[in-house]
Amino acid sequence: MEFSSSNLLIPILQGMWAMKELYFMMIGIVVLALAFRIVVDLMSRRSQIKWLLGKKKVQELQKLTPAQFEDYIAVLFQRLGYKTRVTGGKGDGGVDVEAEKDGHAHYIQCKKFITSKVPVGAVRDFYGAIADRIDGGKSFFITTNVFTLDAEKFAEDKPIELVDKFKLMEYMKMVDVPLVPVSTTHFCPKCGSDLVKRNGKYGAFLGCSTYPKCDYTEKVA
Repeated sequence: MEFSSSNLLIPILQGMWAMKELYFMMIGIVVLALAFRIVVDLMSRRSQIKWLLGKKKVQELQKLTPAQFEDYIAVLFQRLGYKTRVTGGKGDGGVDVEAEKDGHAHYIQCKKFITSKVPVGAVRDFYGAIADRIDGGKSFFITTNVFTLDAEKFAEDKPIELVDKFKLMEYMKMVDVPLVPVSTTHFCPKCGSDLVKRNGKYGAFLGCSTYPKCDYTEKVA
């Protein structure tokens, strides 16, 4: 009995042809899996780019003066559908921006912190300023940094939404936020307040305008 390679090859090819649908299905699954991976990677990169752009804008916000930051938040909430009025400054009663929406008044406190976390005392003071004024509305405590754990715990059962820099980035993504102007004013890297020129024992220096609350100083360049 003669044996050749063709006698072995033909049954193999016939078997493969009979299972062609299975092979096509496997190839289709592989192609779909690759396409899904590409889409996921693109979405992840897009999300990372948005996050980096948001982070850059927060860093730009940290360069503003406290008054400029309040103005920016007022514009941001206007884009979110609120009617706003900046009330910050001396005698602001603990509220920097008043906002109105759906017939309810909302109150906003702005703290431009850079390295320091917002302490519980600041949130407690804000609550004391708006506790008797909230009537169906909401209050927002917004910062360019983060809150201490004690501050977060204090606000848990209060009508206060704590907006740290990460949540602020989400707000900024929701609307077409105008470009942030760059401040030429010197600011305190510790608490974000203005730095003012002072004269001391060893000559002129820049000190935090909130002293003695904040004791940051730096040499005059």
